[in-house]
Order: sequence, then C-alpha cells, then structure tokens
Amino acid sequence: MPYAIDETHDPNLKSWVESANDPQSDFPIQNLPLCSVLGSVEDEPEAVSAHIGVRIGDMILVLDALVQHGLLEETEDDWWVFVEDIAESGQTGNLRKRLQHLLREGNNELRDHPQLDEMLFPVSEVELSTPILASGDYTDFYASINHATNVGSMFRPDNPLLPNYKHIPIGYHGRASSIVPSGTRIKRPVGQQAPDEGARTPNFGPCKLLDYEMEMGAIIGRGNELGSRIPIEEAEDHILGMCILNDWSARDLQKWEYQPLGPFLAKNFASTVSPYIVTMEALAPFRCAGAVRPEGDPQPLPYMTSEDNSKAGGVDITLEVWLASAQMREQGMEPIKLSTGNFRDMYWTMAQMVAHHSVNGCNMQPGDLLGSGTVSGTTRESRGSLLELTWDGDPFANPPKLVPGTQRTPIKLPTGEERKFIADGDEIIMKAYCEREGYRRIGFGECRGIIEPADLG
Repeated sequence: MPYAIDETHDPNLKSWVESANDPQSDFPIQNLPLCSVLGSVEDEPEAVSAHIGVRIGDMILVLDALVQHGLLEETEDDWWVFVEDIAESGQTGNLRKRLQHLLREGNNELRDHPQLDEMLFPVSEVELSTPILASGDYTDFYASINHATNVGSMFRPDNPLLPNYKHIPIGYHGRASSIVPSGTRIKRPVGQQAPDEGARTPNFGPCKLLDYEMEMGAIIGRGNELGSRIPIEEAEDHILGMCILNDWSARDLQKWEYQPLGPFLAKNFASTVSPYIVTMEALAPFRCAGAVRPEGDPQPLPYMTSEDNSKAGGVDITLEVWLASAQMREQGMEPIKLSTGNFRDMYWTMAQMVAHHSVNGCNMQPGDLLGSGTVSGTTRESRGSLLELTWDGDPFANPPKLVPGTQRTPIKLPTGEERKFIADGDEIIMKAYCEREGYRRIGFGECRGIIEPADLG
C-alpha cells in the first residue's frame, strides 16, 4: 500500500548542503534518491567498482563510506551487502530518516567530520552509472490507454484498442543487457524494413524512423519465490522506487517485425535510464487516485483490485521531453520543449503491473526494471513520442479526427530544421518532477541521449 506522509516530508526541513535548499532543486532533503557511483578499487586504481550513494542538492553522499566511518549502523562495509539489506525489506524508511538527520541544518555530526571529503562529493566530480539495483530483468508495459489509442487509431481507426487491452496490463520481456545510463551515446540501429510496394524482398539498412518513448521505470526491491504471486495489497512493498526511462524505438523495424510475437530488434538496441531511484517513501505526498474507468469499461479482475490502489495507486509526476539538434548545440541554442505529460494519466497502476506480472508464479527479483510504456495524455502537447506528436489525428476530439498514419506535421526547430523523427546528432532530454502545494518539489533529474550515425561496418 502507498506510504504514509510523515516528518521526513516536512517542507520546512532544510539541509546544511545549501544547494539542496533551492526551491527549484530536484534534490532537496525531502528527496534523497539512490544512485550508483563508479570509483577506483583500493590498491587497484585501474579497477572500477560501484558504490551506493544518494543525491542531495548538487552533491553525492557515498553511503558505504558512511558505514566505514561509523555514521550508519551497519556491520557490513561491503556496498553490495548493504544494497541487499535494502532490497530484502524493499523499503528505505529507516535509512531515509538517518540520512535526513545527518544532513539536516543544525546537525554538524557529518558536516564537521574530519573525513567528510571521503563521503561527500560534488556531482560534477563523480561518474554515475545505471541506478543501484537496476540490473536485473526488464519488462516493458503498454499501460497508457491514451498512447495505445493514438497508435491504434493510426493503423486501425475503426478498432484502435485490441479486446484484451482493458482487461490486462499488456507487456513484453525486454533486453536488460542494453539498458544504459543517462548520457550514453546511442548508435542508430540497423535492420530489416518492410519491402517497397510491389517488391518481395525487405529493405535493409539504418533505421529511418527513429523515435523516443517517454516512460517511467519502477525498480523491484524485494522479489517473490518462483511459483508464488504478489497480492496487489502488497505489490508496492516490493517496489523500491522509480526512475525516468527512454525506450528508444525503431518504428520502421518495429512495423516489419512486430507481428506475430511483438517487439524485438526495434527495441532491444538501447534503453536509457536516469541515474537516480526516487524512493516510494519520497513520493508519498504526490500519490493520487488510479485511473477512473469510463462508464462501460470493464473493472479489473479481483487480483488487480484493492481499495488502496483505487484511492492512491497513481503518482502525480510531470514529464517533459526536450530536443537539441547538433546545429542548435553548435549555435549555443537551448533545447526546445517537445511535450509535457503526466504519469497520473496511466490506465494501469504500478501495483497492478506487479500483481499481474507475478500472478502466474513469475519470480520477480531485486533489480528488475518495469517500464510503464509511453506516457501520453489526451492533448497533442502531452503525447510521449514523436510517432504521436507529429501525427495529425486526434482520437480524443469530438468527433474524433482520424487521418492516415502517414499524414504528419513536422516539429519546427529554431534553426529552421524540421523533425518527424529523430535525426543523427539530436539529443533527447527527459525530465520528471513532482509538485504539490504544501510540500517541497522533488525531481528525478534528467535522462539524456545523443543519436550517432549507424555503424555500417
């Protein structure tokens, strides 16, 4: 069930890390997201190990260093054992309270420690990897009915949603090995595309219709045994937190391959995640009701239904997508905003995804990443992919305005360039944050990636 709001969410809390007190900071003391910091191994300077950390303002606090210096009550100083302790409970509540105590304005226990410079580092001086624990399996869902309706309307205007959509959270098993951290450059994928009209042989070459998908990811903290299932009432106890996810998509490869078994090479070449796990405890003030089903829609089956999920299964997260072309960066231009959406618009909640994923006895494991699927609203400016954003149809108009999937209005850039899909050199920047009156704004940081030309060697 969703976490309670407590003293850790007090908007008046401030930190002696001054940058955390900026009202527009993603990382005030009320947030403290987990991250993975790369560093050299003692006595092996060429070796690299990962350390668990948290972000506070413009600084990174390394937690296993706190353990080593006796500031955290852990007997183990091995970082992975420390992470497993968090995963075993699936929660970070006690850790959150202890860290807030150490970082709170007026408490000098950590601030005046003689080894502070071994524990606290400017974020500009550290290298962040994929988030701690986000290294298991990867499942991507299709949980936005608005996205599904948009895409279905392009190709099946008379029947945009397949019969199962309103009964189960649709998903597919993705490729965990190609999940990469924010900032990683992405090679344009190469593969087969549908034959030209009248031809029998498919085309082969670089993807021509490269796209992004604005998603959120949920990271499993505590798993279940093979053959057991996770009841919806307990589903959120198994979720450690959330991050931003860009599910890069090769639309022309996807169109050729997706029947009969779904996405394959169109999706498995790369998925980018932001470096921070915002914990479920930190998100407590921003919970909202799950999607209200329109009259006539079927209600979820009992295994995906609970009072808590109906009342507070959603999360009010604002999502933004920005683009900067190579020309824009060369001319010193700022990125332009492409869209603004909200995670509260999802048809299926995270708890429902977990309950459904495990109902057949599938064993979820610490570190599994569950992608939400593209987050889209009912307006054009809230669409979470270029496939939708440049499409001229509107299934939510009254009456619906549906046009062929090829009829598109390109995005105009300040350089005079136009985009229907992503060009080489384009940088896609995703941002996410939560705001609610009476609470501190918290954020997820950024999820960035620049597209490089295809490798044709």
